[in-house]
Amino acid sequence: MQILNRLRRRTPEETISGEVTLIVGLGNPGREYASNRHNVGFQIADRYAAAHRLTFSKIQSKAIIASGRVDTVRVILAKPQTFMNDSGRAVGALVNFYKVPQHRMLVIFDDLDLPYGSVRLRSEGGAGGHNGLRSIIQHLGSNQFPRLRIGIGRPPGRMDPAAFVLQDFGREEQAELDRISDRAVKAIDAFMSGGITPAMNQFNSAGEKREP
Repeated sequence: MQILNRLRRRTPEETISGEVTLIVGLGNPGREYASNRHNVGFQIADRYAAAHRLTFSKIQSKAIIASGRVDTVRVILAKPQTFMNDSGRAVGALVNFYKVPQHRMLVIFDDLDLPYGSVRLRSEGGAGGHNGLRSIIQHLGSNQFPRLRIGIGRPPGRMDPAAFVLQDFGREEQAELDRISDRAVKAIDAFMSGGITPAMNQFNSAGEKREP
């Protein structure tokens, strides 16, 4: 029985530890965009790198890369430099180069449809109007990959959402970013160590993991 248990085929989430995982933060390159709401994916990626002493020191496949190990997991942390709407070009190239199965890729991005400060994981799904996510889906030919959604809230009044996401966070929002970033880092760690389902169970409130 013990031999059979060792030989049985393990599920993707059981095999995540010790293998390459690609973590992608989405945003726009350039100092003028650094504090925009649309760049919260970059900001979370930076926070995760700092938490685990990883350094963005390499350019590869039109992305800035940090690599290393987090516990037993080899991680590639990427910030595409293609501008948001063409993020899939960098992500697709990295997935192909490192031969990363889609269940071991996590994409971090801003989400207008979540209240500001929300941190939500999903195992798959459509683009939901996010152009960076849409580009990744198009280049991969699939939407079956995990993602971490960071809520930025809706624009006030009749403000154009495209203009809203390219604004910097307000003063009160900025004050909350440390807390939000810390929670996001913990969510990424949970994904890294156990896979998407346990991470969703830990960080999503009841019912939210089935959001449309």
